[in-house]
Amino acid sequence: MSHILVVDDDKDVSDMLCEMVNRMGHRADRSLTLKEARQKFLSNDYDVIFLDVRLPDGNGLDVLPYVNERPFAPEVIIITAHGDPDAAELAMKNGVWDFLQKPCSLSTMKMVLSRALQYREKKDREKAPQAVLKLDGLVGSSPQFKGCLGLAAQAASGDISVLLTGETGTGKELLARAIHVNSQRAAKSFVVVDCASIPENLVESVLFGHERGAFTGADRAREGLIKQADGGTLFLDEIGELPPVIQKSFLRVLQERRFRPIGAKEEERSDFRLIAATNRRLDKMVAEGQFRTDLLFRVQALTIELPPLRERKEDIKDLTVHSLRKCCERYGTPLKGIAPELMEIFMTYEWPGNVRELANTVDSAICTGLHEPTLYPKHLPTYLRVNVTRASLKGSGDTAKTGLQGYNKTEAFTTLDVFRDSILHEAEQQYLTELLTYVRNDIREACRISGLSRSRLYALLKKHGLARNRE
Repeated sequence: MSHILVVDDDKDVSDMLCEMVNRMGHRADRSLTLKEARQKFLSNDYDVIFLDVRLPDGNGLDVLPYVNERPFAPEVIIITAHGDPDAAELAMKNGVWDFLQKPCSLSTMKMVLSRALQYREKKDREKAPQAVLKLDGLVGSSPQFKGCLGLAAQAASGDISVLLTGETGTGKELLARAIHVNSQRAAKSFVVVDCASIPENLVESVLFGHERGAFTGADRAREGLIKQADGGTLFLDEIGELPPVIQKSFLRVLQERRFRPIGAKEEERSDFRLIAATNRRLDKMVAEGQFRTDLLFRVQALTIELPPLRERKEDIKDLTVHSLRKCCERYGTPLKGIAPELMEIFMTYEWPGNVRELANTVDSAICTGLHEPTLYPKHLPTYLRVNVTRASLKGSGDTAKTGLQGYNKTEAFTTLDVFRDSILHEAEQQYLTELLTYVRNDIREACRISGLSRSRLYALLKKHGLARNRE
């Protein structure tokens, strides 16, 4: 006998589902609100949950991350009268079993429930031991981050291509390394290709290699990065920056695992596993003709979206302590304390640069207070202190800006993509302006603090019209 929870504020639908479950020989509980559902969920082990989206006290989809972090997470069947494509996408990304739109026939719901229970019974019977991932540098226990780690464990157990998405600084390369280290290819190379930092005229040579004399300046043969990844993992960072002509060539490499170095007479083979990463919307680039549809299908066999730090603030304390410990070890200084007011700033700041910005901020604070036992707000970088001060001075002078809170709302709503791009553009420009001020136009130091390559930093400065100002 299975245990089913029905979460729906429509009493008629709830009665119908509970009666159906009982007639199938299973036990049913019901909840009319999210609060009641959470209480029952914490005190019972359910096999399946029928979950409505619009409930009197909230959105049913908001509980999915907490449902999924349970050791024996139930299968979730969404039932809703509102056919919202965005809600369906969010539900699927959180691993729901099915998404049903009301009105839905009793026979359909019965069939979906039966399939979910059959799957669950087979999964429990053939359950493999839980893999323990090696997580070097990946810190966090929030439901959103644990969901990413669960998908990473699935990726590590197989050999399919993986696409990592998320804003700059969310830890995509760290997660890619974790997948490689926990995979069957761990003993071989993990080869990183920063697609944004390679000049367009050199991309083909860097990836495929070349023979001596293949072009002017090729005074000796050079092995390409694809060949270096043979047997291991090829990590294409910022894959959206690949030139269109290389996209076509690389698609064939993915299909055949064969390629021809520049100037070579014969093809070579490379058995690599592909992990790609991007902070751009590749589907949007496909629609605009900037990225190949067939290549996107190849690279996104499994997609893992890393959440921005502002959406998993419960991880900030652990990340801060982790960064603090690493920096103190590197500088050979005793572990420092953190003043409560500094941690309060960390918890309220929006972190547009995400985990990378947090780590660099801790590094900078330690350098400033190297000989002091405790870190205070005065040790923080100037740009961050300025942002925090502006945010505290509400209603006076310029609009306070802390991360995304300073976004100026337009009179009319626009599309989500336009809204998101506007926010990211403003955040990037603000960050770069204050970064250059902080480092006094020292590009080397700016690269160290921001974690950007020199070519990527120059590209961003040009994008925001800051290159001329810097000069």
